[in-house]
Amino acid sequence: MASRREFLSAAIAVATAAALRPAFALTPPATGAIELRAIPSTGEKIPVIGMGTSGSFEVDVAGREPLKEVLRRFVAGGASVIDTSPNYSNAEDVLGDLLAETGLRDRIWLATKLAADDRAAGEAQFADSLRRLRTDRVELLAVHNLRDWRTQLALARELKAQGKVKYIGLTHFRDEAHDQLADIVAAEKPDFVQINYSVSAVNAEKRVLPVAADNGVAVMINRAFDDGRLFSRVAGQALPGWAAEVGISSWAQLFLRFATSHPAVTVVIPATGKPERQSDNLLAGSGPRLTDAQRAELVALFR
Repeated sequence: MASRREFLSAAIAVATAAALRPAFALTPPATGAIELRAIPSTGEKIPVIGMGTSGSFEVDVAGREPLKEVLRRFVAGGASVIDTSPNYSNAEDVLGDLLAETGLRDRIWLATKLAADDRAAGEAQFADSLRRLRTDRVELLAVHNLRDWRTQLALARELKAQGKVKYIGLTHFRDEAHDQLADIVAAEKPDFVQINYSVSAVNAEKRVLPVAADNGVAVMINRAFDDGRLFSRVAGQALPGWAAEVGISSWAQLFLRFATSHPAVTVVIPATGKPERQSDNLLAGSGPRLTDAQRAELVALFR
């Protein structure tokens, strides 16, 4: 959107220019290194900015070409966490094909989901996800939107014991599910919980984020841009005066930094199919966390 492009700084040009090399030759980012955060259950560290695939990787053959550059910039910028799902039409197929084509699978921390209604369906779906992703394991397997969560979480635990999954988790994307999700997280203590959280939707702060922190559960954030609606709400508006002081040069970076500044958050997964936006998103991964006052100012803008 135009409102987002207006605030891209010269820093993006530097980062992207450094990235333009022959196909898939990877170089480190020109600016500050992306922050790493620990997964509480193991201590393994992952980059704080990841990537989702809902919408952005649900493309036809012609739409795959720019995604190669999206992936290349993602890895060159020091990121690794990619989240997908069998529910995202052909996203698993597209992602799996591109990772195989580019040889980047071993550089990716891969997450997918179980979205099934019984044990047999879950087993078949996971086997199909591995086929579509062209891999023999995933780093994270989460129960999608609490669907048949007891059965599917038990299956995920078995797959973890078999070495096909490194971590297990639970997800949702709607505020009305937060209380149920918080209760389940407290009782089951999965490795990860994925939840919606943004400057315009802070309900996760009430229970889900504190419960995750109290129980040693890593947090993955979806909908940090409120499905893109935040950009239309700031169209034509200048960034807060203090944004440059914390290394922020676009609204996208500010929205992502808001999410990563919560102490319970481990990684945020904005989806994009545009290389220039990938470069911009990654710039949010370095620099200081926003203060409580700065975060409160942003929330007040969207009330």
